[in-house]
Amino acid sequence: MPTSKSPLQLMPFEQMRFTPRFEYGEMAELVEICGSENGSEMAAGWCRFRKARIPWTIHYDEVLTVFEGSLNLHANGEIYNLEVKDSIWLPTGTELIYEAESALVYYAAHPANW
Repeated sequence: MPTSKSPLQLMPFEQMRFTPRFEYGEMAELVEICGSENGSEMAAGWCRFRKARIPWTIHYDEVLTVFEGSLNLHANGEIYNLEVKDSIWLPTGTELIYEAESALVYYAAHPANW
C-alpha cells in the first residue's frame, strides 16, 4: 500500500529549531527536513555538533556535507577530516565516532525508517 506524502514545504534555515539527539544533549542537535513522518523513504536535515565525541553505528546509507566548522570521523582505523564543503558517503554498517569542536552538517539518509 503506498504511503501518502506530505506536501512540499519550504523551511527557512533561520526558522529551524534544533533539538538534542538521543542521550548526547547539546553535543548533537538536529532538525529534520524530511523523513518517514512525511511519508518519505529518505531522511534529510541539519545537525549541529558542539564539543562532540559520539560513537555511532550507521544503520542506513548516509551522505554528510560540512557547511560550517570541521568534523572528524574516526572509522576503519582512520580519521577523516571534513572541512567546509567536504562530503562523505557512509554505507550501512559503518562503525564510527563523530568528533567536532563545532560543526554544522547537512545529512541525507536512506532508508528514513531504520
